[in-house]
Amino acid sequence: MKPTPVLTSTDYNILRELTKNAKDSTNIREIALLTQELDRAIINKDGVVDQSIVRMNSQVTIEDVKSKQQMKVQIVMPSQANLKEGKVSILAPLCVAIIGFKENEEVEWQLPSGIKTLKIINVINVSSN
Repeated sequence: MKPTPVLTSTDYNILRELTKNAKDSTNIREIALLTQELDRAIINKDGVVDQSIVRMNSQVTIEDVKSKQQMKVQIVMPSQANLKEGKVSILAPLCVAIIGFKENEEVEWQLPSGIKTLKIINVINVSSN
C-alpha cells in the first residue's frame, strides 16, 4: 500500500494554489496527480512536521531501487527551477512522486521512463526564514 503524504499547512496551501492556477497544458497530468496527493495528504502545523519529510525547498537524495542510481534534487516552485543547480520544479513527475514522504520510504511512480520505485535516502530541510 502506498504511504500517505504528510505536508505542512504552508506547503499544502502553496501547492493547492499552484494546482488551481496552473494553466500550462504541458503539466496537466502532473497537476492532476499532485491534486490527488493533496486530497489524501495529512496536513500538520508548520512546526510539527518531522524534519525527515520531503517539503518545498527540501534537498533530497533519492535512489532508483532497481538500478541503485542516486540523484540529489531540491524541490522548488516552477519559476525557480534550474536543472544545472539541481533545482527541480514541484510539477516535475519526480517531485510530485516524493513530496510529503520521508527518509527510508519507497514510492512507486509513473515517470517518463516508466514505473519506478524510488527510495528517499536523505532529506535536508533548510529553514525558509
